[in-house]
Amino acid sequence: MHDHDGTLLRRYDLSYLPFRLIIEYDGRQHAESDEQWLSDIGRDETLDDERIRRLVIVSHDLYATPAKTLARITRAMRRAGMPSIRLRDEWRRHFPSRPGDLAIPA
Repeated sequence: MHDHDGTLLRRYDLSYLPFRLIIEYDGRQHAESDEQWLSDIGRDETLDDERIRRLVIVSHDLYATPAKTLARITRAMRRAGMPSIRLRDEWRRHFPSRPGDLAIPA
């Protein structure tokens, strides 16, 4: 994200700024480091002021409930007005489903 002069303000894992959506992976340091936690709170308040949605994904989301996580991401993209994407099943070989996570919810 840059300011009006082109100066870099912040970096995000995935940003779809025209759609006001950011998708980020937060590792353990976001919970274990007070400095990181306080920085995250300030950043999130700034994003709220700018009406930008920040969807946070953590390790548990990827490894325990991958289908549910993909559903969360596609739902956020759809709500942001992004073009619909159709998921194929190739992702399953990288993230084996867990019991209760066999299908991607609508």
